[in-house]
Amino acid sequence: MLLIISYKQLTKLVKPHQELALGATPMEDHHYLYLGLALVSLLVMLAKRRRRSDMAHGHGLRLPPGPWQLPILGSLHHMAGKLPHHAMRDLARRHGPLMLLRIGEVPALVVSSREAAREVMKTHDAVFATRPLSPTMRALTKGGRGIIMAPYGAHWRQLRRITITKLLTARRVLSFRAVREEEAAAMLRACAAAAAAGSRAVDMRERLSALITDTTMRAAMGDRFKDREVFLRVLDRAIVLSAGFNMADLWPSSRIVGRLSGAVRRCEEIRDTVFGILDGIIEEHLERMRNGGGGEVKDLLDVLLKVQQDGDLPIPLDMDVIKVVIVDIFAGSETTAPTLEWAMAELVQNPKAMERATAEVRHAFAAHGSVCEDRLAELRYLPLVIRETLRLHTPLPFLIPQECQEPCRVLGYDVPRGITVMVNAWALGRDERYWPGDPDAFRPERFEAAGGGAADFRGADFELLPFGAGRRMCPGLGFALANMELALASLLLHFDWEAPGAAELDMTEAFGLTAHRKARLLLRPILRVPVPGV
Repeated sequence: MLLIISYKQLTKLVKPHQELALGATPMEDHHYLYLGLALVSLLVMLAKRRRRSDMAHGHGLRLPPGPWQLPILGSLHHMAGKLPHHAMRDLARRHGPLMLLRIGEVPALVVSSREAAREVMKTHDAVFATRPLSPTMRALTKGGRGIIMAPYGAHWRQLRRITITKLLTARRVLSFRAVREEEAAAMLRACAAAAAAGSRAVDMRERLSALITDTTMRAAMGDRFKDREVFLRVLDRAIVLSAGFNMADLWPSSRIVGRLSGAVRRCEEIRDTVFGILDGIIEEHLERMRNGGGGEVKDLLDVLLKVQQDGDLPIPLDMDVIKVVIVDIFAGSETTAPTLEWAMAELVQNPKAMERATAEVRHAFAAHGSVCEDRLAELRYLPLVIRETLRLHTPLPFLIPQECQEPCRVLGYDVPRGITVMVNAWALGRDERYWPGDPDAFRPERFEAAGGGAADFRGADFELLPFGAGRRMCPGLGFALANMELALASLLLHFDWEAPGAAELDMTEAFGLTAHRKARLLLRPILRVPVPGV
């Protein structure tokens, strides 16, 4: 996964992050010397790259424009002091909707318009259907063996088919309804306890993260397990490492940089830890199957093991693939809790939207005393709240980078084979050309004005791409929406919400792979509809 760091951050990264390492040993404070040695070695690569670039121009390629570059750093200095998706939106306004950058030594094409996104993700979908495997992602995913990072080909097509026909079908997602409702009820009881305490505020990040994590864990593996905390902790470290906070991904051809960073080694340790935990869980599932439970499919791991045991696949499904797919399910759900946190923050900041959404939910469910998942489809305004949240706070601002498999032309420019392509979905969601009338404002009504059916997020409208589009669109969309709709409706049914002291909320984004809020969201619940069982 490729993101951008400032020069100041770059110099700090030479010394490994001890808090991210599993069993890391301290490094001597000579990192500036090591940085100097690494930069000297990279000068050789720079000279080679310039020769290749000259050759490309010599063959008459019409490459996309881009900002000026520095030796070694490439375009990194243009990102200093800004979040990457913000900085690239600003650069695109000067250089155009298709920009050619160099992130360290990695050439990257940044897409910042609806038209360019349509060409990449629809017109030339097959050309851009593979993923670039950075050194850290290669280590974490065993060479891209899961559904998210698998290179385009027979292995990926088989996993995609399993995912959409067996693993995350609408029927399968519906089968986890009881799990979602039980975990939502646990969250509501915790909020009710805070409400009973009077002035006690709820840390919404903590509550929403627990909700989504435990729902996903039960759906994926049947229940919580004894190594839950270790499993989640190392997954969090994996997400941090895969977000680009290391030099190994920025200069992948440099062995010196790779050794100094230590990121690949830490990724291998994290992967081995996660795989070790999953080995025990898989053995428990296999034992249950051997003892007469083979015909009963309870969770997603059961589905994968049954597919494996049926043995009718063109490419055998080995245990490493199953383990990476389970990790992918957790990684995919990691965006759901931040989206819910943003939705609650925006509603608190916009009282009229909060009032309308709350009134709708209570009109539908107050008499029943709880939210019925099978009646959520009756709501009209709440889905617009979720859609507007996904527009303003795209969970993965650059989606997941793609890679050009063969030379092609986009918007009249030549795109070389092997280049990394980053679609700035966050910028598309805030572009005034597609979202007139203050695109930075939270207004769910904008979708009503468009007739309710325009600019959907299911991959057909390229100004709104929270789940991507084309062949590599997120297959877990239905699973994510089911979790979001039930949780948000439940919170609004039972409680009014206010910021302690009526303070203005800090809506700053944090740097990272996903678009988290920088500050935790602390809200005070006021009980309005009794929570069952409390």
